Amino acid sequence: MNDAAPAPTPAPAPRRARVRAPELIGKGGWLNTGGKDLKLADFRGRTLILDF
Repeated sequence: MNDAAPAPTPAPAPRRARVRAPELIGKGGWLNTGGKDLKLADFRGRTLILDF
């Protein structure tokens, strides 16, 4: 027989809520894009700087 207590199981990591950003829609449209309409999905995984 083994008198050692079983190792405690670690608590599950807290789940993060996924928040989706709304699409950027405005009167003037996108500037400096050569007339191309862009979506936020086009920037996934990239660093983006917005100037409002």
